[in-house]
Amino acid sequence: MDSEPNEARVVADVPKGLLVAGQWVEAGNGATFDVFDPSTGEVLCAVADATPEDGRRALDAAAGAQKEFAATAPRARADMLVAAFDLLHERIEDLALLMTLEMGKPLAEARGEIAYAAEFFRHFAEEAVRIEGGYQTAPAGGSRFLITKQPVGPALLITPWNFPMAMGTRKIGPAIAAGCTSIIKPAQQTPLSMLALGEVLREAGVPEGVVNILPTTRPGEITEPLLRSGVIRKLSFTGSTGVGRQLLAQSAEQVLRTSMELGGNAGFVVLEDADIDEAVAGAMAAKMRNTGEACTAANRIFVQRSVIDEFGDRLAKAMSELPVGRGVEEGVRVGPLIDEKAREKVQTLVDDAVAGGARVLTGGAAPDGPGYFYPPTVLTGVPASAKMASEEIFGPVAPLTPFDTEDEVVAAVNDTEYGLVNYVFTNDLRRGLRVAEALESGMVGLNQGVVSNPAAPFGGVKASGLGREGGRAGIEEYLETKYVGIAM
Repeated sequence: MDSEPNEARVVADVPKGLLVAGQWVEAGNGATFDVFDPSTGEVLCAVADATPEDGRRALDAAAGAQKEFAATAPRARADMLVAAFDLLHERIEDLALLMTLEMGKPLAEARGEIAYAAEFFRHFAEEAVRIEGGYQTAPAGGSRFLITKQPVGPALLITPWNFPMAMGTRKIGPAIAAGCTSIIKPAQQTPLSMLALGEVLREAGVPEGVVNILPTTRPGEITEPLLRSGVIRKLSFTGSTGVGRQLLAQSAEQVLRTSMELGGNAGFVVLEDADIDEAVAGAMAAKMRNTGEACTAANRIFVQRSVIDEFGDRLAKAMSELPVGRGVEEGVRVGPLIDEKAREKVQTLVDDAVAGGARVLTGGAAPDGPGYFYPPTVLTGVPASAKMASEEIFGPVAPLTPFDTEDEVVAAVNDTEYGLVNYVFTNDLRRGLRVAEALESGMVGLNQGVVSNPAAPFGGVKASGLGREGGRAGIEEYLETKYVGIAM
């Protein structure tokens, strides 16, 4: 069966406008921008390019809907999320294909992301009806404390290109559950998944103005006025630390609640007593999810010297056997990088490491031909001075560095401004817990290469961000605590 008609259909079916006050509309000046297929470099379609004036229209819509939506019954908000959960599963094949076309990831991974994205709606539907307060006697007696939770108010949600659906539901889910309206600014490279999600939310019964979506090529011109408006009360951003710092500075003026999921530089530690097969499988998961284009990707792989050769050979064999190609092709496990700039960065980091003494076990050079492909690559003996030791690779490159002692590797892993996630592999439980507690990160995978879960608090420390998404903590980011003192 020819897949091209299906590709054309799913692109044709997705809305191409801005979602403002529950309606699909053109940009105020009629402008559009192109969305590209990274596996071919060809244009998929054009979508509306929002202006600052469109941002003001969306702000008015979100502000206008806030009071009524905050008063909506928690069960009604939960039902909206459950309906959206069901619709995502009903349309998983079309949504996965759409995501693969605009972002490049293989279809199997895209299906997995749609299912993962839907789980945030189900999880926060359950949290919506469990928002709790409290009532207690003052310690000195004579009065009572009434503690309630209220929605923080209109939120600006900024999502990245690498997980274009899941990073949206991870923010929109708790916002709806808490009773907050929102404006979503999706990444320029991958707006189609968010636009398709907007239509799902409309069909799920989310009221007009509660969710507004503004694709744009001028993010700063859109977001800065919103943050300084005094109407937006919450910012949630997933993206680079550099942009995050700018947004934090802009948010300071109005003292906004902020959630920041920023850059990562994950350390992956293989101790000599680890199960090597398990460690290789964990490294494949931590490195190759999303073709390495993930903030949780293993960026620095530290292997105890006595087992580094065995580990390196097994990892290189496993990496070299991964089929590379267009994500829509059967059996493909590694798709293209998002654009030529991303591929050039990966090649520059690999060349720098090799110049510093690293040895290539597999891969190491970009292929000729269309699309932004890069082969799965394993380097061993990567020095601490290599650029990739301090910069996110964001590609399918696994750099191995030897170490001798536990104290040495803990110091090396912590020697970074980032602190999102780290991974530890060992068969000694006490050792594993000791190392996990010593690592400076918001999350640790102990003998597992994937930590993301809608029911768990996702987030980092240091320059990797503020706040948590997912779990019980995720909805608290969208709630204010109010205390009422009662005289008796």
